This record gives sequence, C-alpha cells and structure tokens, in this order.
Amino acid sequence: MIDSIMVGYLAVVGLVFGSFYNVVGLRVPVGASIVKPRSHCSKCERTLEAKELIPVFSFLVQGGSCRTCDTKISFLYPTTELMTGILFALSFYLLGWSPETIVALLLVSLLAIIFVSDMRYMLIPDKVLLFFTVPLILMRVFVAPLTPWWDAWFGALLGFGLLLLIAIISRGGMGGGDIKLFAVLGLVLGWKMVLLTLFLASTYGAIFGGGALLLRKVKRKQAIPFGPFIAAGALTAYFFGNDLIRLYIELVLY
Repeated sequence: MIDSIMVGYLAVVGLVFGSFYNVVGLRVPVGASIVKPRSHCSKCERTLEAKELIPVFSFLVQGGSCRTCDTKISFLYPTTELMTGILFALSFYLLGWSPETIVALLLVSLLAIIFVSDMRYMLIPDKVLLFFTVPLILMRVFVAPLTPWWDAWFGALLGFGLLLLIAIISRGGMGGGDIKLFAVLGLVLGWKMVLLTLFLASTYGAIFGGGALLLRKVKRKQAIPFGPFIAAGALTAYFFGNDLIRLYIELVLY
C-alpha cells in the first residue's frame, strides 16, 4: 500500500519537475534566467496564471492553445511533463527504496532537460551536464557504486572515446554535447550498458529517420537531433538492459 502511494506521489512530483525542466531546457541554452521572467505566452507575452501552469492538465483543458491569442502550444511541453512523471514513478516501481533510485531520478532529470534543449535548439548545454555530473559522481563513488568499482570510470572513458571516434570519422557528424553526454552516461551505466545505449540510440534513430523520410517529414541529409534517441537508448539500457542482454543470449545460444 505504501509503495503504491509512493509510486503515485512520484508520478505527481515528476509532472511538476517536468514542467520545470521545460523551462530549464528552453532557457539555459540561450543564456536566459530560469527564474525571471515568469512563464508567459511566447507570442502575446501575457504572464500565465496559476491555473494555466498545471502540468498536462492545463494543456488539455485549453485545447493546446493560448487562452488570449490562440497561439498553438508546442506538444514538447506536455510530452516532457508526462514522460518525466511516468519515469519518476517507474524508477521507484522498479528499484524501490534504494540508493539507486536517487541515481535513476537524477538520470531521468538530466535526460528530460536534454530532450527539451536538443529538440528545440539541437544543443546539449555544458552547464546542464556539469550540474548533474557532480552529484552522479558522488552517488557512484560513495552511495551507489557499480560492481566492480572501476566499471563507472571505464564506462565514462569508453562512452567519451567511442563518440569522439565517431565524430572524427564522420567529420562532425556527432556533436560535442553528445560526446560529453556519453561520458556521463558511461559513469552512470558502466561500460556494458553504455555500449548497449549506443546500439539502441542508433537503432531508434535509424527507425525514426527512415520512417520520417518515407513520410516526407524530413529531407535527405537534413540534420535531426540525436539527443532524444540517446535519452531513449540510455533509459532502456538502464531499466531493462540486463533483461535485453539475457534475452539476446538465449535467442542466439538456444
């Protein structure tokens, strides 16, 4: 009963934090304050009322439009809020009362902000990576270390090195933010899961890119943000990586 209440509580907390992560992801890349000005319509610049800031619910009630000027509100806002709420709840549901749950919430928070910033600006801010790297290092060293202890450090080195090599070979096909992000992911996931993250992110990106080309939503050689696919790959590997590896081995060997 208590665990069910906690799952619901974290879902609500995630919705609220997701709303805040929208602000961070949209303002930090352009050097704007995350405190001032208050949330407002990007077109008519009217300051939003409290009832317009309820995560997901306000978007649905207003029909996805500003109440004053009818400007369409980006689906990026409710998507980030909803996914953060779901992932916060999932973290506790899968990990329960453990130090690793804190790592999971930090990881989800980092990736939610990166999802917003990369979708809007195709940019992964160094400030965001640095802000989360410090507590993640502390967690992996003192509170929730990986086994063996060197796994996190080797994962960080491998993640950084692989993406740097890809960037060199592709002559800029991989951004600096992606390279640094993979170093942080390696720290959290370890070397095996960071490799799986790269595979999953590439697979997700290929499926989405191929589908978008077929539907003519993007043009050939048009740049698309890779951060959201990295986020999806990292979360899949983090929560379900061992199960996926076990399934793969069973299918191949048996």
